[in-house]
Amino acid sequence: MCTSVQPTQWSSDLNDQNFDGIVLVTQSYETLPPELQSLKAPLQDYSSVDSGLCDEVVLLKVPGLSGNRLVFACTGPVNRDYDDVRRFSDAAGNGLKRALKAGMQRPLLVCPPHKDYPNSGTVAALGALHALYMPLEVREANVKASNHKVCVLGLWAAQEAEGRRLVELADALESGRLAYRDIGGSDPERMAAPRVAEYVQELFSNSPVKVEVVSDVKVLEKEYPCLAAVNRCANCVPRHQGRVIKLLYCGEGPVQKTLMLVGKGITYDTGGADIKAGGFMAGMHRDKCGAAAVAGFFQILAKLKPKHLKVVGSLAMVRNSVGSDCYVADELVVSRAGRRVRVGNTDAEGRMVMADLLCEMKEKAVQEVSPELFTIATLTGHAIRAMGPNYSIIMDNGPAHQKRTAAQWQEAGEVLGDVFEVSRIRREDYEFHKGKSEYEDILQCNNLPSSATPRGHQTPAAFLILTSGLDKHGVDSGAPLPYSHVDIAGSSGPFPGVPTGAPILAMATNYILSDGL
Repeated sequence: MCTSVQPTQWSSDLNDQNFDGIVLVTQSYETLPPELQSLKAPLQDYSSVDSGLCDEVVLLKVPGLSGNRLVFACTGPVNRDYDDVRRFSDAAGNGLKRALKAGMQRPLLVCPPHKDYPNSGTVAALGALHALYMPLEVREANVKASNHKVCVLGLWAAQEAEGRRLVELADALESGRLAYRDIGGSDPERMAAPRVAEYVQELFSNSPVKVEVVSDVKVLEKEYPCLAAVNRCANCVPRHQGRVIKLLYCGEGPVQKTLMLVGKGITYDTGGADIKAGGFMAGMHRDKCGAAAVAGFFQILAKLKPKHLKVVGSLAMVRNSVGSDCYVADELVVSRAGRRVRVGNTDAEGRMVMADLLCEMKEKAVQEVSPELFTIATLTGHAIRAMGPNYSIIMDNGPAHQKRTAAQWQEAGEVLGDVFEVSRIRREDYEFHKGKSEYEDILQCNNLPSSATPRGHQTPAAFLILTSGLDKHGVDSGAPLPYSHVDIAGSSGPFPGVPTGAPILAMATNYILSDGL
């Protein structure tokens, strides 16, 4: 396994012969700073014969520049009423794709500062790195070839301190997204649960992150009965057997905040007995991106080593298989918290695999310093129906709402373009999951797709709170615990395509880089 990030280095010299071309990302060549004025004349000449300069990525021959080549990737207008910093990452990604097509192997990315977006350079670098990601299966199939699409990515900066910081930050953040993409994007055999465990153990073998893997089916059945129900069918196939992967990071100094993260890691979602029919199963290997996000965030922790922060993580790695031993609708499963759950639809497996891990986090949280609990999952089609693709959704319980957790995540997401919409958990969501007979305390799900269910992305959060026993830790309890549910069904990335890494940039900004980028 190769998990090395695309090599990067900084430069302030547009004529640096270590590079074979320049990729310029900016809103307008008319506003270039003095250090970049040499790029203005060739772009003016080009625009005199092509008024569409800012409409698409163009390649110019410019003698004297690095490689004599200039790719111009215009961000287009950046209107502060409705735009955001993603204009820079989009333009940089498109610019790098054009550079690759031109045959560049040592491109220098130049993104001058923008008065309204102080982090535009970092965002552009991350956009370029996203375009340069090489899938894990491709890297492993070409063991004798390069593991990178280019030899080096240059990042322009006017000053040395700025350049060094840009490279350091881009490398750390991209290392987390690399792990996320490897786990979340790789096919259901390459990243079946046992192989995810192997990947994570190797990833953190020489780092401050501690790893524990729970694989014994008897332990899973005893400690995580809801997860074990989903795992029951897959457990018959050794290479598909479930795993709970636990991660721990403790920064230097006294702990001031404790984050407790549970990630949904469904390695493949057939829907189970309520099978996904009509062609809706394709792409369901991406149902593990919540767990991938937890692993990716821990990789950023390992790189940046923030002080006074403790982070506890659990990855629920399970395959939702269909077969003679699969769990079915109508079953009663008693959760770790002692709640009797009536299965309504086996395709609502994500909430099942996370509920008992969230309960375990709840049990530990009462002993932790300033704990905040989270579930992160590609959970519902309703999230996409409600907010559209590209947006993560976050919703708070009462204690988290009082702390403004969701609002803080949304604000943090704007910094590097890892954007959020805030939703709310309401009384109707709890009522939806109340047992409908004497047999059960909680109904897991109705019989409709989430996208066809009113409040289809909010109700699962209420289920998780009820099934884990977190409802006993609300604002009116003696031990309130802040909990937020994050649905990344829309933001985790397109299929076919490459996973985005959402929401780990927002998490890093909020909890690691809060003192500034």
